[in-house]
Amino acid sequence: MTHGPIDDDGSGTRRYDEGPGRRPYDDASARRARGADTSDRRPYAEDGTASRPGGEDGRAPRPDAEGAAVRRPIGEPVRPVRSHPVEPTWTRPPDPDQVDPGVLGALLRRHGWQRRGGATGRYGRWTPPGPAGRGMSLLVPENRAFPDSDDLLGEALTALSRSGSPAARDVLVALTVPSDEIHWWRDVPTGPLGTASWGVEDQLRSAARQMLLAAALATRARAGYYGARHRLPAAACLDGVLVGAAPGGRHLTAFVPVAGGRPLALRLHQALYAAREAIDYQRATGGMEAFDGAVEAGVSHELTEALVALVRGTEGARVAVDWAPAAGVPEGGTAPAEPVEFSPGDLPVLREAGARYLREEPSIPVRITGAVVRMRRSAGRGEGTVRLRVLAGAEVPHVRMTLDEESYRIAGQAHLVGLPVRVRGRLESRGGFRRLTDADGIAPVQVDEAERDRLMKSLQETAEITAFFEEACGGD
Repeated sequence: MTHGPIDDDGSGTRRYDEGPGRRPYDDASARRARGADTSDRRPYAEDGTASRPGGEDGRAPRPDAEGAAVRRPIGEPVRPVRSHPVEPTWTRPPDPDQVDPGVLGALLRRHGWQRRGGATGRYGRWTPPGPAGRGMSLLVPENRAFPDSDDLLGEALTALSRSGSPAARDVLVALTVPSDEIHWWRDVPTGPLGTASWGVEDQLRSAARQMLLAAALATRARAGYYGARHRLPAAACLDGVLVGAAPGGRHLTAFVPVAGGRPLALRLHQALYAAREAIDYQRATGGMEAFDGAVEAGVSHELTEALVALVRGTEGARVAVDWAPAAGVPEGGTAPAEPVEFSPGDLPVLREAGARYLREEPSIPVRITGAVVRMRRSAGRGEGTVRLRVLAGAEVPHVRMTLDEESYRIAGQAHLVGLPVRVRGRLESRGGFRRLTDADGIAPVQVDEAERDRLMKSLQETAEITAFFEEACGGD
């Protein structure tokens, strides 16, 4: 810490003049030497009794008074602390009363379980896939027509919950949260004992997420290239998706809840088939026209990039969508939905289609309302660059634009007083719809006080700027 010189005013008091932002050194003697009033620092009242930090009656301030510290009496027990809210955990199997025997049987078959006998029309005996299931079997009733159906269901669910098999876990997840299942397979070499390298596992997860995000974007709007448009709401669609991975980095399953997530699964299902048909058409005829019509089904630059990421470095890849048995097949879906296969030979076509979507997506005229969040120019005068946080007019979070000197001044004044601005221009597809060109007609937008305070946040308003800007706006 750097201190200024010691000032001796003859009173014996040494005062330190510290740097800006620091509270100067002070005590009672120094204050008396400067002639300051020290009555508020008396430790005792005039009658000699100790003063208290309360009112004139000596009582302590109420705990609920503003600025008062809350103190617990010594003899009072500690009150229980409210626990932090957490997401519910699934530690027990589903309630047998809530499980449809037909749905359980369909899920067992989907996840590779084999039916090996059982009384026809009454129950079936199921064994899990692979060598890990030796010695284990489930008795699953086919319906609830018999008195012991609930007991058999309870025993089967308990056995599934105690099993370490991924096939058992996936069945329980699908029962707990009725979900459409999306499966990805990649034909890649595995490591020792079925392990996978970090990169292989990461490639599978990354490609799967890209594909889900592309499908979520297609549920918002149809476009050959989205860029930054619709990104935030599309990413929010993935929050409820559950993931179950198989060892080896070759297989991944996403459980998309039917409630709220079915449009995503249906759009991906349709887009995959449309992409496969467009690839086959191009490889047969050499034309790319089929990709134009595939946009309506959900194919886009983002989806082709996801498919390239999935197939690259493999001998082939497959994607399948299985509908939740409890909800049935949606309108526009097919059952059974066969896996859609892609091979390394499809990569050149996918890359060409992605570049074509990127190149041909047009810029769009917009009228944006936004809050100025950043300004920059190389000199004290002239044009400058402004960044807006978009409030309305475009499905992107931020845009940048270059303004002339007068428009830059208006944007700066709006920024200082916490008002948004409205501007016209063209949202350029090049760069992901993040830049506004031909910006024109910038003007402040009057908002109510609550919104204005929220936009200002920590900005400090001066009376001179307020008077100037309100006169320019014609407001009161």
